[in-house]
Amino acid sequence: MALPVNTITTFDRSTMNREDLSDMIYDVSPTDTPFISGISRVKATATLHEWQSDVLDTATSQAYLEGDDATADAAAAPTRLSNRCQIFRKVISVSGTQRAVRSAGTSDEYDRLLLKKGKELKRNIEFTLLAARNKDSPTSTATARNVGGVAAWLGTNFFKMTSTGTTPGGGTGYVAGTGITITTATQLQDPVATVIAQCWNNGGDPSIIMVDSNAKRFLSKLTGIATLYRDVPPSSQGQIIQGASVLVSDFGEHTIVPNRFMPSTQIYFLDMQYWAVAELRGISEEVLAKTGDADRAMLITELTLECRTPAASGKIGELAY
Repeated sequence: MALPVNTITTFDRSTMNREDLSDMIYDVSPTDTPFISGISRVKATATLHEWQSDVLDTATSQAYLEGDDATADAAAAPTRLSNRCQIFRKVISVSGTQRAVRSAGTSDEYDRLLLKKGKELKRNIEFTLLAARNKDSPTSTATARNVGGVAAWLGTNFFKMTSTGTTPGGGTGYVAGTGITITTATQLQDPVATVIAQCWNNGGDPSIIMVDSNAKRFLSKLTGIATLYRDVPPSSQGQIIQGASVLVSDFGEHTIVPNRFMPSTQIYFLDMQYWAVAELRGISEEVLAKTGDADRAMLITELTLECRTPAASGKIGELAY
C-alpha cells in the first residue's frame, strides 16, 4: 500500500522529535573483592607498618631426674615483620556547565563519578594486595612506596611449577617466570596436596583456596571434591552441575573462591585469620581547590597488607594455562 498524500512521518519530523534515551547507565564491571572483604582491618600509625610473629619450640620428649635443679629454657624472640603503606587515589573534575545541564542517567555527573571512582579504588586495592610482587624500600621522595602483595609473604609453604618439574618449598618472595602449562587437573593434584600439608604442619588451616578463572576450572575436576546434592521438585527440570566449591583434603575442607583480580600465575591457600588490611588513612573524599570553571575532588586512602603469620598460608607459583 502507498503512503497517503501529505501524511507526516517521523522521517519528516526528525528535527523536532525528542530522542529516546534511557534514564539509566548500565555497568557490568565486577566489584566483588573476596580477599579484602574477608580479612580484618587494623590501624597503621606510620608508613612502615610493623608487627611481630612468634612460634613455639619444636615438640620433644622430656624426662628429668628426681630432685634435679631447674634451669631456664632458651626462648627465642618474636620475629619482627613489616610492610610499606601505599597511597591509592582517584581524582575527578567536572565542569560547571556539565553540572548545570540536564543529563540522562544521573542528576549530577559529579556525584555519579564519585561513586564510580570509589568502586574502582576498591578494585585497585584488591588487585594490588593480591599481586605477585615484593614490597619496596624507597630511597628518595621521587619513588612511590609499594606494598608487598600476598605472594611476597608465602615463601614457606610454596610449590613452584617449573619447566623442569615441580619443586616444593624454597625461598622468600615471588619467584618470577612461567612454568609448565597446565592442561589437566591431575597436574595440580600433588601440588595442592603438598601445600595444604605444609600449611597444616606449620599450624595453619588454609580453609580458603583463592584462584583465577583458569585454576577454578581445573580444581573443580580434582579428586576429593565434595559431592554436591540438590533436591529438585517433581515439577522442575533437573540441573547440570559442572563446578565445585569445596575441596576435601586429608586435613579438612577448603572452600575454592574464584577471584577476578588474582594473578594468573598463582593459587593461594589462605588462613584468613592471619591476614589484615592496616589503614594509615581510610578512604576519604578531599575537595580540591578550584583552578577554573570545574569542581574537582580526590578519593584517597593509604594502607598496607599485614601477614601476621606467613607460615599459616601457602601458594602454588609459576602457573601457566
